Amino acid sequence: MSLVPSTLEEKLDKIRSPKLENQQQTAIVLSAVEDTLRDQNTGSTPTGYFAALLALLCQAITTNGVVNKDLATSVVYLLDLVTPHTPQPLLRSKFSQILASIAPALILPEADAPLLRPSIGCLESLLLAQDASAWELSHMSVGPRRAIAGLINLALDHRPKIRKRANEALIKVLKNPPPSPALDHPAADMCAETAMKSLRDLAAKSAQAKKQKKGAQNDNEPGLIHALHLIKTVASASGGWPSKKIEPLCEVLLDISRSSNEYMTAAAFEVFEIIFAGMADDVSSFKLSRLLEVISELRPSQNDSQLLPPWIAVLSRGYDVSAQVEPEETFQKIPELFNMVSAFLSSPSHNIRVSASECLVSFMANCIPGSVLTEPSIYDEKVLEKLARSAFELLSVKYQAAWMETFNVLGAMFDGLRWRAYPILAEVVRTVGELRGNDSFAGKKEADEVLGKAIRAMGPEKVLETLPLNLAKPKAGQPGRAWLLPTLRDFVSNTNLHHFRTEFLPLSELMFQRVIDNGEAEKTMEIKIFETLVQQIWALLPGYCDLPLDLTETFDQTFAEMLSNLLYTQVELRPDICRALQVLMDSNKAIATIEGDEDLVLQSRTTKAAAQKNLDYLSSFSNNLLAVLFNVYSQTLPQHRGYILQCINAYLSITPPKELMETFERVITMLELSLTENGSQTQAEKQKQKQQNAESKMPPTSHTLMDLVITISIYLPRESFGTLFNIASIIIIKDDDPQLQKKAYKLIPRLAESVTGEEALQARWEELQTLLLGSSEKVSAPAKHDRLSAISTLIPFIPDTGLHFIPSILSEVVISCKEVNERARTSAFDLLVLMGEKIAGASDAVIENSKVAHMPDDTPSVRASLEEYITMVSAGLAGSTPHMVSASITALTRILYHFRESLSTETITDLVQTMDLFLTSKNREIVRSVLGFVKVCVISLPTALMLPRLETLVPNLMIWSHEHKAHFKAKVKHIIERMIRRFGVDLVNKYCPEEDRKLITNIRKTKERNKRHKDAAKAADGEGDDAEDGSRGGKRKGAFESEYDEALHGSDEDSNDSDISDDEVLGKSRGRKEKGGQTYIVEDEEEPLDLLDRRALANIMSTKPLKQRTPGRTKAKTDLDGKLVLGRDSDEDDAMVLDTIGAKGENEDGSIGAYVEAIKGRNAVQRGQRGKLKFSNKKSKEDEEMDVDDDEVRVVKKQIGGGRRDGSRGGRGGPRGGPRGGPRGRGRGRGGSGGGGGFDSGRRSLGEGKRSGNDSRIMKSPRAKRVRK
Repeated sequence: MSLVPSTLEEKLDKIRSPKLENQQQTAIVLSAVEDTLRDQNTGSTPTGYFAALLALLCQAITTNGVVNKDLATSVVYLLDLVTPHTPQPLLRSKFSQILASIAPALILPEADAPLLRPSIGCLESLLLAQDASAWELSHMSVGPRRAIAGLINLALDHRPKIRKRANEALIKVLKNPPPSPALDHPAADMCAETAMKSLRDLAAKSAQAKKQKKGAQNDNEPGLIHALHLIKTVASASGGWPSKKIEPLCEVLLDISRSSNEYMTAAAFEVFEIIFAGMADDVSSFKLSRLLEVISELRPSQNDSQLLPPWIAVLSRGYDVSAQVEPEETFQKIPELFNMVSAFLSSPSHNIRVSASECLVSFMANCIPGSVLTEPSIYDEKVLEKLARSAFELLSVKYQAAWMETFNVLGAMFDGLRWRAYPILAEVVRTVGELRGNDSFAGKKEADEVLGKAIRAMGPEKVLETLPLNLAKPKAGQPGRAWLLPTLRDFVSNTNLHHFRTEFLPLSELMFQRVIDNGEAEKTMEIKIFETLVQQIWALLPGYCDLPLDLTETFDQTFAEMLSNLLYTQVELRPDICRALQVLMDSNKAIATIEGDEDLVLQSRTTKAAAQKNLDYLSSFSNNLLAVLFNVYSQTLPQHRGYILQCINAYLSITPPKELMETFERVITMLELSLTENGSQTQAEKQKQKQQNAESKMPPTSHTLMDLVITISIYLPRESFGTLFNIASIIIIKDDDPQLQKKAYKLIPRLAESVTGEEALQARWEELQTLLLGSSEKVSAPAKHDRLSAISTLIPFIPDTGLHFIPSILSEVVISCKEVNERARTSAFDLLVLMGEKIAGASDAVIENSKVAHMPDDTPSVRASLEEYITMVSAGLAGSTPHMVSASITALTRILYHFRESLSTETITDLVQTMDLFLTSKNREIVRSVLGFVKVCVISLPTALMLPRLETLVPNLMIWSHEHKAHFKAKVKHIIERMIRRFGVDLVNKYCPEEDRKLITNIRKTKERNKRHKDAAKAADGEGDDAEDGSRGGKRKGAFESEYDEALHGSDEDSNDSDISDDEVLGKSRGRKEKGGQTYIVEDEEEPLDLLDRRALANIMSTKPLKQRTPGRTKAKTDLDGKLVLGRDSDEDDAMVLDTIGAKGENEDGSIGAYVEAIKGRNAVQRGQRGKLKFSNKKSKEDEEMDVDDDEVRVVKKQIGGGRRDGSRGGRGGPRGGPRGGPRGRGRGRGGSGGGGGFDSGRRSLGEGKRSGNDSRIMKSPRAKRVRK
């Protein structure tokens, strides 16, 4: 029986059966040690292992050096495993002897990382075992202090892994002090002093190197960063820095932070951050005041732009920690600190001003306790007044250069003081408002931000007392401040709603009256401004309704009636009013549902009891408000109904149950009446009603009422669900109204959002199951997605006794995998997975197949399992139509991919073999699905399972590599590429038929070519890109976020033709770049496009516009006789060039040739003299009689450079006497005129004599003669 602890035994077991070659030596050493222990009849205990390994170490390492490096490394590695389990009394009593044995491994210069790291681990365990008396020994004697000094030296080693291991050991030792009255570790001071000395020495060397400018700075800076990391290690492990040594550390750190090296500065700040974090607890907080005093005493010069910003940042962080530990004492110091730091805002250095402003913002955000805002004492109020006076002074001319930074500070002050900002900061508001009103002031945006925060803190009423709008009755000499309305809209909240009623409602009525007085006359600019002001005023209402302080006093019946009238009459105000009503309820509900203790500052002075009282008060209005909202909803176009439905949903949640039931009954009654009327209509009446709805763009009343029923449903009590399900069952089987059917299916997912609804679905699952199965033949195509979503919602509520529902509905789900609608396909794939998980989770249940509708009554029951689920889906493979077989294969692909780790090997093997047979099918639809299945197998199934199938799989795949339709060739190539990646090119090439191996050769060459191009591009990037890549650390490179994405989609450019349905099958979504395309703006070079202009839409295109041709001089054209030819737009107008098809080149695409033939050929449509279109699709006798000497045609073509093809049609006149081709119907046979076609009929070129009709070959066509008359 082994006496080794289980954790150690597990580690030793791994060593006994090594998997890597470099672990073989360690396994041999362990075996030898265990043999020795057995020979000596010594128990296999940690002590026995430790003693044997220590003796072996003395043989491998001596004071003269390492005798056997491999043996020493293995022994120390095993010692590192065993020492933590060795009894601590043994480690304490034999400390000197053990240290003497390990020390050579730590100090020898030839010791490398594999030897040093386990040696550090042994030393760590040895130091953790020492008691307080051992730590009292000086570092001159052989004791723990000498050992930890060596550990500190290793923490400064230039090798990263050694340095990391030494720092980890230091942290563990210092965080586990021996039992003693002292809080700190006995060696903490020594570690701090040693680390401090190293840092100071390295900083001095670095400074000296800078002065000498000999480039030695780079040699010292890495060591300096390592020393800073050591300081950070000691500080974090010992709960801050020893109080007596804080001052010299701060001096050195601030000096280092002046460095231009950003890594040095960041490392110095990290040390301060660690020190402050260690002092945030109550135990070490006594050190904090001393540290802050030292930092304040080290204040740099007023204009030191290098040292002052880091000093201010450290000060800010220090008082942030102080505010957490001693909030009241820190708050009393804020005025003095504020004055000291604000003095730096007058500095000419921008960096100093920004640092000072950020520090002041931090003071306002972190150093004002909540008690000062809720229950301030007299002394607290005096402190706030001092702060306000200091803030007002920042707006003086002295700080004019820093006004942008000052505005940030003032904004933070308003945010920090909240409602206590009035009246002490009223003068600040006045001054900033006057600055904002000056047209020449450049900081309007920043001033608006400050005023907005003042509005949020003090309230709009107080701000408008100081800065009145002056819109209703403007006074002479006082400016209007309409610019305040957008700021009020964005920042008003948690104020008195009464102010809106008394201040803005009269103003809105006055402005609207001026609009009404204008009547039907054309709107002037002034009238448009009044309309805009009305809109801006009502846009303020949502802010006033955000947690108002006087809801119960101000929101009365009169105000509610006024809002209702506006909802009916003012369509443009509906969004703002609905949003205001919703915010009014939601803001109070958010406070009422807060869990835990109350915080009046965070809750904006509103207690949970007050919020609940407000909700109860609003519920008394909800019934009437809902009636109004229902009517407005029915009068609004569908694309503008969203915000109304959200408002309805909000007030349904607070409506009393009795009134809610009355509302529901009214809506249901109207819906039943509407359905009855629709059912009794004749076909003509239905068509007339559809035309009326199309003209008004309003949906039928039944659709609107069904939307309201779905919204109400989750708030209904259980007893009303019977009516709800009855109406849904009537609508679901109505296939003459697909949109209404869609809405009925949405009812089930909606009910699942509430606890009551879930209980109802659980109780009525049999009824719903019957309804869904009975309506499968009535479902319309647009309702497929919602039906599948409803089934998905119902699956989790099915008990284990009702699993027969899954095979009953399975065929519909499988066939839906081939739906045209993408959302329906995605829902079908998700539902397949959900049903599989349901069956897998009910492993002990029985599926009663006799209850399945399409199965005989004597069908035996089966036990639920994934294998049985696969069998159910596989039944579709025997389908009578290729569509059903293809759908079944696609469904099996999704199931296999999701459950591949849970299915048995036999099941997967059978599936793969079956699909291998289907790969030989002659039906393209079936093979298309099989290719998706094969792709999933190649990328996801175990290699051992796939290798035996390659022998038949590869030849069957190669059969379809010759098929070009439906991208089969590209799909097969993509699958072969994945096979080559996973199984190797040799194995795939082995099973590939000889005649198809050229495809594999092509893939291999393409890969090699792409690799060469990639290497060349990488080499051309230069060292700069390499440095940039190296700075990214551990972030994953490339276009894929995970290895899975890269495995699935990471292929070369040639493989991008894979079917997008693969993503759907695997449950992945892909961006619809193919669908959306790109948008282009056509812009005039002289005048930029005005996007606010209604005509701008004409300049926005979905296709890339062609560049306009730059006008310039073109080369004159001549005919074969050297005479000028005018009126031709391009070289292609030359009849001799277009005399034959393919004159531009032999390898022109056949489709393009057909297009040219259609528009320019002999049978193309042509226009006569009076613009009449003329057609000729038959050859005439005259055409057959027209002979042209082929030799002459060749000569002519050679002269114009067009002798690429010997077309026998060259020079023939068309049906109208025109040529073959030629945009304008011109052509010449044997150098003569062949008759004109199109607009140029009867015309001749300059210098040509009028030809008589003597040439029988040309003028035999009577149609050509008619044209020439």
